[in-house]
Amino acid sequence: MPRISVLMPCFNVAKTLSETMDSLFAQTEPDFEIVAVDDGSTDSTLAMLEGYALKDARLRVGGRDHAGIIPALNAGLAACEANYVARMDADDLAHPERLARQADFLDAHPETGVVACLVEGFPESELREGFRIYINWLNSLVHDEDIRRDRFVESPLAHPSAMFRKDIVLGIGGYQEHGWAEDYDLWLRLMEAGVAFAKVPDMLLSWRDHPTRLTRSDDRYSVKNFLRAKAHYLNRGPLKGRDAVFLWGAGMMGRRLSKHLLHRGAPLEAFIDIDPKKIGRTRRGKPILAADELMAWWRRYERPILLSAVSARGARPLIREQLEKLDFKEGTDWFLAA
Repeated sequence: MPRISVLMPCFNVAKTLSETMDSLFAQTEPDFEIVAVDDGSTDSTLAMLEGYALKDARLRVGGRDHAGIIPALNAGLAACEANYVARMDADDLAHPERLARQADFLDAHPETGVVACLVEGFPESELREGFRIYINWLNSLVHDEDIRRDRFVESPLAHPSAMFRKDIVLGIGGYQEHGWAEDYDLWLRLMEAGVAFAKVPDMLLSWRDHPTRLTRSDDRYSVKNFLRAKAHYLNRGPLKGRDAVFLWGAGMMGRRLSKHLLHRGAPLEAFIDIDPKKIGRTRRGKPILAADELMAWWRRYERPILLSAVSARGARPLIREQLEKLDFKEGTDWFLAA
């Protein structure tokens, strides 16, 4: 049994596969296998994989009709022989110490179920501003408490940067199809189950940005479906047993999130906003309150909770500061949700 299995679904990646494979075969950790699942590629991906497998027995290749990333991930996961499974996409680059550093971390921290790492975007000339902002935010979340705290902002781990314990992931049903991002869904289910997360605080993966990434071309990764996922897991977790939900932010993001929360039966009572043009009006039949009205409404309920749905840059620290002054405890009394 190898120490690590690298799980790599592949679909029409002939242009980038060589760079990815070279980065994996250059790892300082020798004791690993690569489980590559070709998901019905129509280019030379499968032939390239089979050629690499002839040269290095650590690569095992499985071919299948095109069915999408979730069936490919689950087929590959079932074939992985090691309990430490490192995700990898066939257009990214693993830094030489990636596998060793993450496996060593899991060895030293048996309480941790998933360990990721810091990532850098490439090629530099093609990085979109939104991708840069997202990576900076990702890299600011290293410890379990930070990752868990911000889990409803966005997916707090880059999927191809993660290494996890196979038995834990299989224990919660593997990858699942719910119409939203499969990796975000997996992280939220694992956190719901109490699994601890961490990141090796070093840059160990180069994450490729390009127009054909699934996050840009598949509707499951749209804002709408991320909001559906958030509302689903908020309702099953932090909102469970609450008698009132306050939503900070009556703008576009607040409107969109409120729709999905109400659809799932969340007891939304009011919006909070600082825009005088919005205060005193309503959204979805609920009043829009000024910030200084919050406490008077808050005291009416036994178990209220507040969600921040303001996505404007720089808003999070300002909202945190304001709620800290009100003695609100993040992760108990309120959560960031944008």
